[in-house]
Amino acid sequence: MKSPVVKRSIVVAGHKTSVSLEEAFWNGMKEISGLRDMTLSELVGEIDSNRQQGNLSSAIRLFVLDYFRTRAASAGSDPKPQG
Repeated sequence: MKSPVVKRSIVVAGHKTSVSLEEAFWNGMKEISGLRDMTLSELVGEIDSNRQQGNLSSAIRLFVLDYFRTRAASAGSDPKPQG
C-alpha cells in the first residue's frame, strides 16, 4: 500500500516550518503525542532539539521507527504462559 508524502506546516519552538512525511508517520506521531499527552508541535519540538544531524523530516521518521521498535521489543520480551 502506497503512503503518499504529506507536507504540513507546524510551529516548532515558536517558528513555523514545513515537514514532509508519509501519512503513516503522521499517524504514528499523533499516536505517540496522544499517549504522551502532548501536542504534535511539542513532540516535534522535542525531536528537533534532540536531533544530532540530518533534516527534521528524517529525524521524525527515525524517532517514530525507534518508538515502535522499542514498544514491539518490550511486548516480545513478555514471558509467555506455559501449559
